[in-house]
Amino acid sequence: MSEGRSRAAMKSQQLDDRKLRILLAVIDDYVHTAVPVGSRTISRKYETAFSSATIRNEMSDLEELGYLEQPHVSAGRIPTMKAYRLYVDTLLRDSRHPDEKEAQAVREFFFSRVRQVQDVVESTAGVLSDLTHYAAVALMPRQLDLKVISLQLIPMGSGTALLVIITDGGVIRNSVVHVSSAMDADSLYAISKVLTNRLAGHTLQEVTEMLATYSRYSGADTQVCMAIADMASQMARQTGSDTIAVSGSHNILYYPEYADVEKARAFLSVLETKERLLSLLPVVQEGMAVRIGQEMGVSEMRDCAVVCAPYRIGVGHYGLVGVIGPARMPYSRVLGVLDTVGDALTALMGEAVR
Repeated sequence: MSEGRSRAAMKSQQLDDRKLRILLAVIDDYVHTAVPVGSRTISRKYETAFSSATIRNEMSDLEELGYLEQPHVSAGRIPTMKAYRLYVDTLLRDSRHPDEKEAQAVREFFFSRVRQVQDVVESTAGVLSDLTHYAAVALMPRQLDLKVISLQLIPMGSGTALLVIITDGGVIRNSVVHVSSAMDADSLYAISKVLTNRLAGHTLQEVTEMLATYSRYSGADTQVCMAIADMASQMARQTGSDTIAVSGSHNILYYPEYADVEKARAFLSVLETKERLLSLLPVVQEGMAVRIGQEMGVSEMRDCAVVCAPYRIGVGHYGLVGVIGPARMPYSRVLGVLDTVGDALTALMGEAVR
């Protein structure tokens, strides 16, 4: 090992203030320009009391310590992965936060996406009805074995946070919970990470049971753990049965086949009964499914047809969207609409659980 290398190896890995300031300036400049940084650049662009010669010597030491490297002999220096790690650690230690307006915009965007995913079944049925002018259905089948992917606690104000639970079935629930006023964003993030690591991969029912023991023996915030347990329990109950939305049932009245009041009433009564409506919908996970007339197995629907397409919800779960109308519907167009909606839902639900 050369004398220079030996000297560098003996230096403390804890950089002094001058080296740290110069290193951070090099990183900042390189991030913005992607051009190797020289000592004159740091001296000219950044407010330092150091001469170019001093900066050059410090940069040489930083290179020996493994924080900088020189891509070419005559070029300036660029940060190494070790330098970026130090940079990030410094930012975390200093608790630097984004501009409050920017942070608020991010929170509002995130909250709006959460609400959209929760309401997706209801809104999808409405969109389908508007597009086709038939009765439309959107089904999210029971999901008895939903598993938690992540838990997030997002600060909202002093003593409150937004709790978000995301499952592998694309199901997201959020609720405002009370937390200690001493908890800042970093504390909430740390709790979220610990609980996610412990609870991810477990079913909602398992999570409910685990949290009582965890809060008792780990010293974790009992109030937060109980709030998560309550939400998980609610989600387990809600997802234990089929969720189905119907929109545009009245559209049938615009078709001459159902000008007869009794015939129209019989049609509407089927759509208003969940069990009978579910019996109309085929089980399908790939491709499209069409039932026409007697194939529907319901006498009141003998002049109708149902066209369905699946959509994937997270990992291993499937929902269904469909249109119900007179048997003389324009199938090519309806199939195209359903195929597009099914693909869009699959993409949206996939984004929800990433």
